[in-house]
Amino acid sequence: MKQHVRSLGRSLLLAVAVVGLAACDEPVPEKTYAQRMVESHGLGDFYCNRHYQDSLSHTGWDYVSGLVAGAVLQTWCRYPEQTAYYDAVKAFADNSLDETGSFIHNAKGGDALRPSNIDDLPAGNIYFELYREELRRGNKADARRYRAAATLIRNRLKFNHARIAEGLPGAGGFFHKAVYPNQMWLDGLFMGSPIYARWQQAFGDEADSESWDDIALQFKTIHRYTYDAEKQLNYHAWSATPEAPDSFWAQQEGPHRGCSREFWARGMGWYFAALVDVLEAMPPTHADYAALTEILRQVAAGLARWQDDASGVWFQLLQYDDTMTGDGKGDAVGGKRYNIGTAPNYLEASASCIFTYAYLKGVRLGLLDRATYLPVAEKAYEGVLKTFVRERADGKLDIVQSCASAGLGPSKSPSRTGTTNYYLCGSDVGLAENEGKAVGCFILASLEYEQR
Repeated sequence: MKQHVRSLGRSLLLAVAVVGLAACDEPVPEKTYAQRMVESHGLGDFYCNRHYQDSLSHTGWDYVSGLVAGAVLQTWCRYPEQTAYYDAVKAFADNSLDETGSFIHNAKGGDALRPSNIDDLPAGNIYFELYREELRRGNKADARRYRAAATLIRNRLKFNHARIAEGLPGAGGFFHKAVYPNQMWLDGLFMGSPIYARWQQAFGDEADSESWDDIALQFKTIHRYTYDAEKQLNYHAWSATPEAPDSFWAQQEGPHRGCSREFWARGMGWYFAALVDVLEAMPPTHADYAALTEILRQVAAGLARWQDDASGVWFQLLQYDDTMTGDGKGDAVGGKRYNIGTAPNYLEASASCIFTYAYLKGVRLGLLDRATYLPVAEKAYEGVLKTFVRERADGKLDIVQSCASAGLGPSKSPSRTGTTNYYLCGSDVGLAENEGKAVGCFILASLEYEQR
């Protein structure tokens, strides 16, 4: 009997050993592109408007670092076994937040939410997932902090942010920044509206239709004034007072009076993504849901029209190909010339990634027709991998060919003219590698591609 037991024991051990060998022989699943980019640059080693960040955990409050943090957090949601992702985002949040959640500080200890600066708000989108997760873990103190911080941002926007005044076109629209009075930029819709919408969805009163009206107003206003039906694109920005010195870049006459002069890819990318993100949170029963859905579909159709057929991605200036260059003469402003050069238009990474994200998410949510737009998105994603993503010998990924930054004015920045010369040759525009805007948008696009 003892001999039988010993024999059985040896058999069991052998079986376990064989199973163990089989398991060891099985290939370890490869990490996805989203995970690889998180580990290559999402946790650190990226740029925020040319400012190098070696660690997400210790990076200061900024819309670029917030975009990266949000993308890392969404990757953790998809792959929750990667606990280091969550820990890094939580550390990033805690690095700028006081113990009550009532004050978000910058790297110097001052208020990170500058008066009427819409770029300071979107990093707060991470608070909603952090709130839910800490509540699930029983950490009520941190959950309260994150909810308080999200509420602080929403209230600053809803109640304190400067708006275009009654009596002007676009009354009620949020200023892009206090230094850009009466101006709305496409970028601003991404910076302010999604966090406003997510707060309403998570914490708002279901009967509060007025806040959803306010969110919808921002899109309806900027679309009314910036959409060019012939080109099927939106101009980068619009001023309700184009004659003002800070709006020197605006068209002064014609059907698009007040608009900037070009269709900048990343500006449209922020706008496209904002529409999808807001519609995800907005009650379908709201009176403006159909209007925002129609705007989304107009944007999607226009961008599909201007997708580069050969590469599958998009150019920095959407209506041109690489035969368009700076004119070599530059722009005359105040008796001086700026943006002199002959640099060509180029395929741009961050916009191509955010377009891909918005198409894929719009299809997944049923907001965009699958048969029409999934092929556009899949071609775009394959184009992103081929055109912009580079693999090092050690397996680390880099993402190249991103516009570092771009803006319009104000009067103290006369080189920011919004012309073709500016977007191609401007001294503050330039090309960047591993820019956080491209890193974050690539991660978001990859997450959507991985669940299509």
